[in-house]
Amino acid sequence: MSVVEEKPRMIAIDMDGTLVHPGGTITPLNQAALIRAREAGARIVIATGRRHHYAMEVLRKAALHPDDVVLSSNGTVARTVGGTLIFRNTMQLETARWLCDALGEFRNAFVLTFDLFGDHGEDLPGSLVLEELDVLHGSIFNWMDANARWIRRVARVEESLPQGDVPFEEAALPIQAMLCGPIERMARAEAMLTAAHDGRLSLYRTEYPARDLCILDILPVGSSKGTGLQRLLQRDGLATSQLMAIGDNWNDMPMLELARWPTVMGNAPEALRTLAAERGWPMTANHDEGGVAEAIGAHFPATNPS
Repeated sequence: MSVVEEKPRMIAIDMDGTLVHPGGTITPLNQAALIRAREAGARIVIATGRRHHYAMEVLRKAALHPDDVVLSSNGTVARTVGGTLIFRNTMQLETARWLCDALGEFRNAFVLTFDLFGDHGEDLPGSLVLEELDVLHGSIFNWMDANARWIRRVARVEESLPQGDVPFEEAALPIQAMLCGPIERMARAEAMLTAAHDGRLSLYRTEYPARDLCILDILPVGSSKGTGLQRLLQRDGLATSQLMAIGDNWNDMPMLELARWPTVMGNAPEALRTLAAERGWPMTANHDEGGVAEAIGAHFPATNPS
């Protein structure tokens, strides 16, 4: 009797630094790998720090199925590629107000993100709220430029939160906050918030050492790519033993640690590559060398051996 090789039933793939080529596209090689895996029965989940609409700027040009899932804002929101909401985690109002007060010297590097959709599924202006433009432009110019039409600038970021005791809808609450700047400065911000938030938040960082840039994501408590994937696995009747995860940075750790088949990209920060080697996790080529296709091809090869 032949033995059936086990294969992943869900494949979670980070975007920037993983699936997306440095030119901002998904290469035909990676697209072909996604198609092979889906046709073989695997659920495709794009797990990204981007919010849904910013992710779709790239994903709508790729070979994705409307039922594929985008787990966005580091796990706080899940929607199908077709736009159907699966779940949304929001920050409690009291926590969001506390965070704005607690930022201190870091307010000028702060962005609040909301999951705002129009009647026809379009992203609405005000999905991103911030006070300062110059400091953020200096750190993440390309992101600021790409998201300019959705940014709302305010005198104080608290203005974007529900005021008083007036009833409000869930979408009026932020799904994510972000600080960004030099790695050392963001390390201080992370240490400050870790010491002060008293279990009200979840913090994850993404580092780009070559650019001396760190993005510190501040999420509703309990949110991560890992917990988001747990909800999607449960929804599909799957187990973590059927999950593959591919990522390149520290915010991917919750899903890498969750998966039976974790894979780290060759362009990951050195410290993460060292940790992956210690844990025996496979490492692929860089994201500009087809690393995702390589990882998926280990389970869903382009050609079957005769």
